[in-house]
Formats: sequence, C-alpha cells, structure tokens
Amino acid sequence: MSKQITISAEMRDRAGKGAARATRRAGRVPAVIYGDKKDPIMVSLEPRELRKQLNTGNFFATVYSVEVAGGDNERVLPRDVQFHPVKDETMHVDFLRVSKLTRTNVMVQCNFINEDDSPGLTRGGMLNVVRHEVEVICGVDDIPSEFQIDLTGMDIGDSIHAGVLSLPEGVELTISDRDFTIATIAAPVLKTEEEEDEEAAAAAAAEGEEGEAGEAGAEEAAEEGSSEE
Repeated sequence: MSKQITISAEMRDRAGKGAARATRRAGRVPAVIYGDKKDPIMVSLEPRELRKQLNTGNFFATVYSVEVAGGDNERVLPRDVQFHPVKDETMHVDFLRVSKLTRTNVMVQCNFINEDDSPGLTRGGMLNVVRHEVEVICGVDDIPSEFQIDLTGMDIGDSIHAGVLSLPEGVELTISDRDFTIATIAAPVLKTEEEEDEEAAAAAAAEGEEGEAGEAGAEEAAEEGSSEE
C-alpha cells in the first residue's frame, strides 16, 4: 500500500486569481484543500518540496498529511495540478480531504519486472505498453503503491491482461466487464530493402562530400604553397 507522506503548508487568507498570483510572486505555490463536508481552505506550498513529490511518478496515488502552519493537519489526496503552459512551473494544486471511510478512484502505476527473463525481449522484441497506469476504486488506506507485472517467460506475440494483476482486498478495477490488455510483446521492427538502400545511399553521399572537402583543402594548400614560393 502507498505510504502516507507529510508535507508542510502555510495558510492563505484570500482566494481568487489575484491572490494566487501574489502567492506565486512570493515564491510559493497556491493550493486548495476541499471535501469531506467541510469548508475549503486556501494554503500555499514550498515549490521544491512539491516538485520532489511530483517527480515520484506516484503523486496522485499517495495520501498526504498536510501540516498547515497555524491550523490543523489535513489528510488529503491530490486531485489536480495545473502547470504553466511554457515555463516548468507548478501553478496550482487541488487536494481532496479524505477520511478512513473515503473510497475513491485512483490511477496506479504498472511497473514491469524481469525483462531479462522474457525470451521475446531478449530476442529483440519490443515491450508495447498499452496502459502505463490502471484505474482502481478503493479506500484511501488500501491504495496500492504500484502493480508489479512479471515478464518472466513472455515471448513474442504474448499479451498481458488485467487478469494477471494481484488486487489487494478491497481494491477493484473500474473496468470490470472485460479482461483488458495492459501490454504486448511485439516482434522487432525489420527494415525494408528500400529503407536499407536509402540509408546506404545517404552514407555514401556523406562520404563523398567529406572526400570532396578533403580534396578541395589539399588543392588550396598546394596553391598557397606555390604562391609562397
């Protein structure tokens, strides 16, 4: 199951676009905590601490304890992150307040292991991932940290379906009416004769240009030498 992680926050006294811009100018990221039949509260986060959590790749499947300076600790699940369209900056975060009774939909990462034990991959096949994440519904205390998918024995042409996932008690797939595909082992892509001919022609042309450049340089050197004499 996912571990609960603590992050710190400061209260914001105003809402709205102007207040959010002022928060960003002060070097912090505006955020809101809402839900669980309580009033929303406006907070701000330290950008580097937030970026560290975003880079885990498991941000939306992690329950956080937000320590609000001057307020209560809030148990939350990230629900939305807004990024700047050009700069590498986080603009705003939405957190859903949760309790032990909360059941929610969440995306869980699929991590593939034992690639070296897959005959298909060791023979040059390609792992074609159809779903990097799988959506489940569960209690917030039951969110899986990841789904590990063992590729041992998988050969070219084999498919990996949802049925191989080991679901903990209380965790259900949101797609339950079919055994959907998560990944396949595809055959290696072979180059056509036409593509090989084009590559050979390009290489020959490049060599020819280098040769012409070398000859031109030699002629220039010879001319300079004769003029000096």
